[in-house]
Amino acid sequence: MSAEEGRGTALPGLSVESLRLEDRTPSPPADDGWDTDLEADEEAESNPHLSQTELYLQACRALGVVPVSYYLRHLGASTLNLNHHGLGPLGAKALATALATDVRIAALELEDNFLLSEGTRYIVEMLKSNSSIQHLNLSSNHLRAAGAECVAKMLPDNVSLRSIRLSGNGFVDEDARCFADAFSNNHRVKELDLSHNRFCGRGGEYLSQMLANNEGLETVDLSWNHLRMKGAVALSAGLKVNITLKHLDLSWNGFGNEGALALGEALKYNDTLVHLDLSHNRVTNEGARTLCRGLEINDTLRVLRLAYNSLTVEGALVLLSTVKNSSRCALEEINISNVLVDENFVQLLEVTCQEHPGLEVRYGGVGGFIAKKPPKRPDPMKVIQDYLDERKLRLWDFFRNIDKDGTMRVPVSDFRKAVQQSSIPLDRYQIEELIQKLDKERTGSVDYR
Repeated sequence: MSAEEGRGTALPGLSVESLRLEDRTPSPPADDGWDTDLEADEEAESNPHLSQTELYLQACRALGVVPVSYYLRHLGASTLNLNHHGLGPLGAKALATALATDVRIAALELEDNFLLSEGTRYIVEMLKSNSSIQHLNLSSNHLRAAGAECVAKMLPDNVSLRSIRLSGNGFVDEDARCFADAFSNNHRVKELDLSHNRFCGRGGEYLSQMLANNEGLETVDLSWNHLRMKGAVALSAGLKVNITLKHLDLSWNGFGNEGALALGEALKYNDTLVHLDLSHNRVTNEGARTLCRGLEINDTLRVLRLAYNSLTVEGALVLLSTVKNSSRCALEEINISNVLVDENFVQLLEVTCQEHPGLEVRYGGVGGFIAKKPPKRPDPMKVIQDYLDERKLRLWDFFRNIDKDGTMRVPVSDFRKAVQQSSIPLDRYQIEELIQKLDKERTGSVDYR
């Protein structure tokens, strides 16, 4: 179905009443010869979920679709994960029939089911009756324009949803207008995922209106779109006046220096954002410099991710100097994990961390051209081992003293703090080198097993 057909064609049977089929005595599934692993239950009469089972099976018979045995095996669960089950539009209608009266499900996962706009209409219609579902995942379902309109029309009146994921549905600029209008009247949804779509310049303007007018969203994921230049500048204008957003993911958009400049201006006024991801956005040292004009005034942003931009040690020094010299900058984590730094940066980092002990900077290592050859440092783990040997202590005891819960995993921040507060002769560079070795997957915790 094309976007135009989906937008203009009224699909039959969309009322809640039409989703509920007439009562009738069902035949055992095995007698129908369906391709399913469901078996008749001799004790079905004592099953508290029998009516829900019958309702779903009746809908499947009437629509000619194979029942999803996973759903029937998980009746009563608070989370229903039907991702990648190939439901299709009619499968969605059968499911919606059963879910319309199911008050136990709080999270509904329907990613990658080829629902199209038709199947989405059935799910949306079901939500008019079901007020228990708080999390809805409709990612990768080829919704396109008609699906965007369908979801958007549901949002103003819905009172239960708190999180909705719509990633990878082929939405374009005009579809962003639907969401801008919908979220101007819905302040209950806290998390919105619109990543992996095709929003560009005009889309950025509509999304800017969404951020400016909405007073509920706290987390928005717009990664993997095409928000650059005009779109990036427009979106930043919305962020400037937003009063609720805490977590914004803009990675893989190509904001560039123009977008970084606009974001820097927005951060001068925004006082709610805590986490900003600008990874993979073609930002250069000049862009980092203009961004810092906002960072030195902003006192709420804690996490800034700038990995895999066109930054060099020059841009890294500008970021670090901003933290050191600004009395208002509240950054606790800076991720420039692909940037090779020099000894000047390492020394500045050590000085900065004395004033900001909670600061964590992830960089790619020490390299490039330096005026002075850095001194050769001993292996940090050997330093710890020698320190413990002199005091007749075990390495195991060192970690166990930090790991109060006995999980054999220690948060990086706790490990760093413990080493810094001890008398172990390790400088900041050696501590970070040790952490990189013990947390190779960048999980944020040290596994000492």
